[in-house]
Amino acid sequence: MFTIVLALHSWIRWIALVSTVGVAFAAFRGKVVGPSSVADRWAMASMMALDIQLLLGLVLYLGLSPNMREILNHFGESMRRADLRFYAVEHISAMAAAVILSHVGRVLARRAATPAAKRRRLLLTFGLATVLIIIGIPWPGRPGGRPLFRYGSNNTVGAVLIVGR
Repeated sequence: MFTIVLALHSWIRWIALVSTVGVAFAAFRGKVVGPSSVADRWAMASMMALDIQLLLGLVLYLGLSPNMREILNHFGESMRRADLRFYAVEHISAMAAAVILSHVGRVLARRAATPAAKRRRLLLTFGLATVLIIIGIPWPGRPGGRPLFRYGSNNTVGAVLIVGR
């Protein structure tokens, strides 16, 4: 189950990233007029993908991941290692903030009085969400970096490497 949820979480991140960039790009191009504008459709797709990512991430974080269980059981030790700190704090904080920004941005855009205000609100909130998603992705080569695409059990993380264990 862990492998399946982790693979889904890994693949759906690309949908979330592309759709969030899509909102910002549509807003930048001024495609914001009307309640079902291009930006609104991208915003709905982005919000749905981010919500699914959040759900899968929480399932991994709170239940399925043996690595997170060990990180949380040895939190002090884990904070001394950049790769473990990334998953315990940085990844979840950046992604939670991106989810919140997407929801707030969509509500603010729908309540905007003018297309210009809607455009500014979408650019600001979804632009920031895009930056946070990029920061929060475990890119290869970074501490805690993972493969860009997961498939099967050959890409799953092995035993937890906690200092002193």
